[in-house]
Amino acid sequence: MMHKRFTSSTRDIPAVSAVPRHVAIIMDGNGRWARKRLMPRVAGHSRGLDSVRAVVRACMERGIEYLTLFAFSSENWRRPADEVSFLMQLFMKSLRKEVARLDENGIRLRVVGDLSRFDPELVRTIRESEEKTATNDRLHLSIAANYGGRWDIANAVGALMRAHPDRREGFSEDEIAGALSMNFAPEPDLFIRTGGEKRISNFLLWQLAYTELYFTDTLWPDFDAASLDEAIASYGGRERRFGRTSEQLVEQGAAGHHA
Repeated sequence: MMHKRFTSSTRDIPAVSAVPRHVAIIMDGNGRWARKRLMPRVAGHSRGLDSVRAVVRACMERGIEYLTLFAFSSENWRRPADEVSFLMQLFMKSLRKEVARLDENGIRLRVVGDLSRFDPELVRTIRESEEKTATNDRLHLSIAANYGGRWDIANAVGALMRAHPDRREGFSEDEIAGALSMNFAPEPDLFIRTGGEKRISNFLLWQLAYTELYFTDTLWPDFDAASLDEAIASYGGRERRFGRTSEQLVEQGAAGHHA
């Protein structure tokens, strides 16, 4: 179930800080980055791994506690078969290569999504990587693979129905939140999408209810620590009201100042 230390933004008002606690990113633009350089699309995916490493390092340095990356959506199966195959091989190779480094740096890895379509060897590698890093707490790195926000919600409700077959009155927001695949993390404070598109593409539909959205034209292979700082600066300039008025925020700030 959802960890009690986490707050639902539609039920309670979360704490707000200058640095986001949880950043979620759609890493878009790998294929276009490669095409601009007259390279095959898969070359962009390989180069994108460098950006993953740079952003993971930058998040740790800036005190961000949770980083969730959208690596492969449930709709990405529609892509050419050879590209999908390459992505799966890249995923497997990266897990095996990076897990020791993640563990050494105190990073806990989780893969969220419907893994039933993945090769059993890949699933086994995922589970072994998760187990190896399970006690780490410096940064919680989640990779969304074969993930879709609608799938996540439907899957949560299905699990609740199986657990409570006699329930007739439905399920509460807290119960559904506790059954979602990201129930171990607070809701994202900042959502970033690279590559110029301005949509959330079925990513964390439930969890993004009050997340600040940031879109950049920068293609993912060109996204680095400086790019992350620009996103955080934009986030820091937002007024996070959670349904309240600006006047209420001013009054709250004044009350806190005089307390």
